[in-house]
Amino acid sequence: MSVASAIGTSRLLPVVVLDDARDADPLAAALVQGGLHSVEVTFRTDAAVDAIRVMSGHPEVLVGAGTVLTPAQVDQAVEAGARFIVSPGFGPAVVRHCQQLGVPVFPGAATATEIQMALDAGLDTVKFFPAEQLGGIGMIKSLAAPFRSLRFIPTGGVNTHNLADYLSHPAVLAVGGTWMVAPDLIAARRWDEVTARTAAAVAAARPTGEA
Repeated sequence: MSVASAIGTSRLLPVVVLDDARDADPLAAALVQGGLHSVEVTFRTDAAVDAIRVMSGHPEVLVGAGTVLTPAQVDQAVEAGARFIVSPGFGPAVVRHCQQLGVPVFPGAATATEIQMALDAGLDTVKFFPAEQLGGIGMIKSLAAPFRSLRFIPTGGVNTHNLADYLSHPAVLAVGGTWMVAPDLIAARRWDEVTARTAAAVAAARPTGEA
C-alpha cells in the first residue's frame, strides 16, 4: 500500500509537536490503541529527529515529518525513519529533493497558482494549510472544481466539529489535526486521554454506514 493510500485509509493524520523525545514511545502506543497508524511529527522542536526515530521503531506506525523547510531537514527526517515529508508551503527545493530520494512529499498549497506548481512537479496530493483561515471546505470545493485530479489534506482549524464536512468531499484524502495530540495532553502525559480522543476522532471520521 502506498503512503498516500495508507493515510487515506486512516482519513486522519495527527500532527504532533514534541518537546521531549521520551514522550514519543508512549504517544505512538496511545495513537495505535486509539485506532490510528499514521502520524506527522513536526520539525518545530529540537526533539523532532529523535522523536521520529523512536516512533519509527513501531512497525505498525507510518511516521512522517512535518514543517520541513529545507533539503537538509529532509535528509535528517529520512535518516531517522520518516516515510513521508510534509511542508507548510510549496518549496521547489524540498519537493525536488524528496523526489530524488523517492520519498513521498505533500507540500502546502493555498492558491490555484501553488496547486498548478504542484501538478507541474508531478504531485497529486497537497496539504491545504491553514485550512479554516483560508476558507475551509468551501475553498477546497472551489479549488477542486478545476483541479479534478488533486487530493487535499486540509490542516489547521480542523476538529471533531467540522472534520465530517471536510471528509465528505471526494477531493479530501484525509484531514490533519492536533486536537487528539494537543500539547497540553502531551505535557501532562495523559496518554489515556490521547487514546480516548483518537478513538473518538476515528469514529467521527468513519464513513457513514460503516460499522
